[in-house]
Amino acid sequence: MTDVLLIALLAFLGAAAAGLLGALALRLSRRRSLVVSLTVVAAVAVTAMLAGTLAVAWAMFLSPHDLTVVTTVVAMAAVVSLVTAMLLGRWVAARSRDLTLAARSLGDGGTFAAPEAPATAELAALTRELATTSAKLDSSRERERALETSRRELVAWISHDLRTPLAGLRAMSEALEDGMAVDSGRYLRQIRTEVERMNDMVGDLFQLSRIHAGSLALAPTRISVHDLVDDALAGADPVARSHGVRLVGDRVEAVPVEVDGKEMSRVLGNLLINAIRRTPVDGTVAVAAHRAGAGVVLSVTDGCGGIPEEDLPRVFDTGWRGTHARTPPAGAGLGLAIVRGIVEAHAGRAEVRNVTGGCCFEVTLPVA
Repeated sequence: MTDVLLIALLAFLGAAAAGLLGALALRLSRRRSLVVSLTVVAAVAVTAMLAGTLAVAWAMFLSPHDLTVVTTVVAMAAVVSLVTAMLLGRWVAARSRDLTLAARSLGDGGTFAAPEAPATAELAALTRELATTSAKLDSSRERERALETSRRELVAWISHDLRTPLAGLRAMSEALEDGMAVDSGRYLRQIRTEVERMNDMVGDLFQLSRIHAGSLALAPTRISVHDLVDDALAGADPVARSHGVRLVGDRVEAVPVEVDGKEMSRVLGNLLINAIRRTPVDGTVAVAAHRAGAGVVLSVTDGCGGIPEEDLPRVFDTGWRGTHARTPPAGAGLGLAIVRGIVEAHAGRAEVRNVTGGCCFEVTLPVA
């Protein structure tokens, strides 16, 4: 038993000495290639075995021939281990370089193309994560391009919509100033109408800027959806009458929600005005509300004839106005963008789909 303990102690001391030297070598080479680190690890393993074996062999007083045989066997094992470690390190380093080049294309704004050569499980997992990140970046770039296009269209349309009433206001004011206006009262009423329209447009721009800046302050209160819809219908009724459109709101459930009443009234008002303007004379705009799971769905259905399928994803984009004429009363294309911003600020979502004879805008809000 004492001999076994002595052998174990000698082997441990020899291996420990080799391990300490290996740890020092790893520390010095920690910034070097993976090939160097793997070679050092293999060398430490072989050297530890060699040191322990030689320490035990010397302690056992083996003959020179036997000691040479043991040393030769261990040396051959060391050579094979080192060569294997170097080959493994070179293979892993090559796969790492391939992955680095692929990741560089991702950083330069391109699409990540995963290396075709097989790799270790860790590098394969990293490759999958980079591919997922690349897909998210592509989607983000696409959204950014769409937003930039939408922004440019908005600037062009706003410039057009502001220039037209300004030109009219200038002409009417000059006619009044020169005494050329036959009916000055009509001119003044028209000026007031144009000023109010421009004021609404500027107000929409301000509201949209607050939404995009994340500074929209909400004051949520518990309110019934039935009351929200009633107020919105009452406010939109004069516009509907002037356009010859019927408003229907007989399928509204009294579901409580926790929302900012003023902002949600604006949401419903925008949806109703948009639906009324797109619905032909003698058409119907229907408002409904029902509970669906943990939320309540408010819908506004019009008779616009439907929206082209390719335009459905853009309906809530800033400045989108479809194929309608870009002149009054088409507006600046901000109403639906404001709707989505306010709804999302309430942790809800806004959607649109085509139905028979028109389209249906749906707003989903969490139930109080």
